[in-house]
Amino acid sequence: MPKLVNLGSLGIDHVYGVDHITTAGETISSFSHDVFPGGKGSNQSIAAAKAGADVVHIGCIGPDGDMLLDVLREVDVDVEHVRVGEIATQQAVIQVDRQGQNAIVIFGGANHTINQHDRNIALSKFEQGDWLLLQNEVNDLERILDQAGERNVSVAFNVAPVDGREKGYDYSRVGLLIVNEVEAASLAGEADPNCAFDILTSRFPEMIVLLTLGRDGGIYGGGKYPRVVYQAHEVDAVDETAAGDTFIGYFMAEWLRSQDLAKAVEDASAAGAIAVTRPGAAASIPSRTEVDSFKEAMAR
Repeated sequence: MPKLVNLGSLGIDHVYGVDHITTAGETISSFSHDVFPGGKGSNQSIAAAKAGADVVHIGCIGPDGDMLLDVLREVDVDVEHVRVGEIATQQAVIQVDRQGQNAIVIFGGANHTINQHDRNIALSKFEQGDWLLLQNEVNDLERILDQAGERNVSVAFNVAPVDGREKGYDYSRVGLLIVNEVEAASLAGEADPNCAFDILTSRFPEMIVLLTLGRDGGIYGGGKYPRVVYQAHEVDAVDETAAGDTFIGYFMAEWLRSQDLAKAVEDASAAGAIAVTRPGAAASIPSRTEVDSFKEAMAR
């Protein structure tokens, strides 16, 4: 089976349980504090590996990031080329309210030190059928996309989080675009998700677009695939952190395995639904067995 090469972010999450998300000028007390491995790239690599994919993760951490390598190794992600530098590992401060909704502040740290050496290593790993996975938490994405295009590498790009840079990227290099409602609106200049999806697929007719809408399911299609609206599973959410990353990792694993878009979304939706019922980021990602059991239960 082809492998997933993730030139992706790694981070440490500080998660605070709160009665409600704070507003400007407000100070509140949290009822819990936990530290979890995180970072969108790391979470997505873990999810893809748990789903059965062969995953190579390339990125940067600081001297404080050893725990992240341990977590990735536990699920057999290849971390040989994760570089340890002097700048601290990405840190995230996450508020999670009693309904499972979150608000996140990120310090990029070592994720913003990706260099030519890292890019060259990532692209040297490619064989026929492999995919490169990117997130908007690392630097120099323009150069990464250019180099991938020059080498005809298949690219899946999760444009998260939006920070203004996303408006300047060359998406003609991207085969699969993965965005949520906020990210789609930023790229399309249209707040309505249905309209944003149509704008993106018409602007980039060869690209598959996967637009996730959390509890409202999502939309996928583009390229040779028709537009499909899918529904989310109804579960009692505890913490939505990393639900999207879980979705992406499971999606990519099935996409690499079968190139079946509907099956990949089915697996991803089930995995994401399980993840929101658990606290934490990487800690909430389910196993392949759990996802299969969940799907069987939903089919009854």
